[in-house]
Amino acid sequence: MEIIVDREALVRAAREARQQAYAPYSNYRVGAALLAQDGTLFTGCNVENASYPACICAERVAITKAVSEGQRDFAAIAIVTSNGGSPCGICRQVMNEFAPEMLVIIADEERILAEYTVAELLPAGFGPEHLP
Repeated sequence: MEIIVDREALVRAAREARQQAYAPYSNYRVGAALLAQDGTLFTGCNVENASYPACICAERVAITKAVSEGQRDFAAIAIVTSNGGSPCGICRQVMNEFAPEMLVIIADEERILAEYTVAELLPAGFGPEHLP
């Protein structure tokens, strides 16, 4: 059974999550809302660190929360930034690990700007099927 994605509700949840972002260095706040196939919602925000490589993106926070709660099947993720920024390469790779066909909704503070699948964002991506 395929879940129906309420895009506006998912984006609203990502906008709310964005308010919790810890971004004192870049001031680039990101919120994400991840919808599992069973309807459970997980949110995340970016968390920066003075040691820049230790930063974690909102998308990976939401996915990590979901995985830590036993979820592995995802239907959609909404990502909200001030200017509709697209997921970074690391986030694309992490999304590809679990759901290459997942819907990715990109929005700014006012509207939905684009929709893709993970596979469209990461063509010819490396995944679990490539390992023996």
